Amino acid sequence: MAPGLPSAPVPPPLVKSVSRPPGVLRAAATPAAEVRRAVTAAHRADAVHWNVVAVGAALLCSGAVTLWAAYGLRHGALFLVGAGCGIALHHAAFGFTAAYRALLTTGDGRGFRAQLLMLAVATVLFAPVLAAGRGLGVEAGGALAPAGVSVLVGAFIFAIGMQLGGGCGSGTLFHLGSGRAPLAVTLVGFLAGSVIATFHMPFWWSLPSLGEVSLGRALGWTPAVALQLAVLGLIALVSLRHDPFRAAGMHPAMPISFPIRVVHGPWPLAAGAVALAVLNLATLLVAGHPWTITWAFSLWGGKILQGAGVDLSSTPFWTGDFQRAALAAPVFADVTSIMDIGLVLGAGLAAGLAGRFGSARRVPLRLVAAGLAGGLLLGYGARIAYGCNIGAMFSGIASTSLHGWLWGAAALLGTPVGVRVRRLLRGD
Repeated sequence: MAPGLPSAPVPPPLVKSVSRPPGVLRAAATPAAEVRRAVTAAHRADAVHWNVVAVGAALLCSGAVTLWAAYGLRHGALFLVGAGCGIALHHAAFGFTAAYRALLTTGDGRGFRAQLLMLAVATVLFAPVLAAGRGLGVEAGGALAPAGVSVLVGAFIFAIGMQLGGGCGSGTLFHLGSGRAPLAVTLVGFLAGSVIATFHMPFWWSLPSLGEVSLGRALGWTPAVALQLAVLGLIALVSLRHDPFRAAGMHPAMPISFPIRVVHGPWPLAAGAVALAVLNLATLLVAGHPWTITWAFSLWGGKILQGAGVDLSSTPFWTGDFQRAALAAPVFADVTSIMDIGLVLGAGLAAGLAGRFGSARRVPLRLVAAGLAGGLLLGYGARIAYGCNIGAMFSGIASTSLHGWLWGAAALLGTPVGVRVRRLLRGD
């Protein structure tokens, strides 16, 4: 440490508790104790859940081959890209819910700054592809949506829901894949909220909006990228300056060999951020559009309603060509659906390799109720905001879409409300 500079408090690293509900973080007794625990787990072969690894690998391999045979190589590849997202999310413990909560309750901005790094890398990677308008044999377009009131309201509601439900869009899936069964309740609420919102979309469409605003198109791609990097860098500097835990870095140093860390984890947050940005680029190149998650929940909910005999043909949201075709086609024909399923399986494989598959067997009723209520808010908010933290914020900002920036700002504003409701209903 430089002479004359006051020492900054070094917090214990945030780690997932195997004895608490998913989404709840605990602090290790000391950083050294946590390092010893991680090193011991990583070097013990018997810590790996080999049955989980075998099942996960078999499902991923057979699923990719089956999708390739039925729908083409592109489908099989995107299924595996989704699996890669699940592995990266799990091994880096890369979450949005806990990161926002830590930022606003303790000032710990490590997780938040990892998100800024992810957005910066993705912005640079996306720009040449979007400028050319071509992926790998497909036309490529960004995640653009109207920047309006519905985005602000939806993201605000979503932020409350993710604190109450214990996970965001990606968090719900990767925790579920990791064997955290209580997140199944959140997912049920997510599906219900998503499909309920489809009946109200004409109202949300009617609210004031600036329309689709692409900074890349409006300013030119080079100035737009430079502007976004400057803003992201400024936000990171402000966060770092006011972070009492900045001396801890994004991840505690762990004396684990590189090959073991890659396979078994844990990954540094920065590595997770870069990996997710690269995987989103892969999605853009192969699918022709960036990574999304919550459209699948609306589709699954719509198919359930159809199966129950509900006629959606007169519902404006479901009369669009894309939505109508998706309802008529099998679930596995939908790109977002197969990537979501791949994410769950990838997270399960990663949890097995890390020896951390499973969750507490007993879940208090209040957490079940909170998960269901949170899921409803998550689904409803994501639908009216044109996506979640992945489809709207991550992919939106990487595409230089103004709605992505509005989404992020509204989610930060909604987080304090979500934390307060979480304490009341979940007791943590």
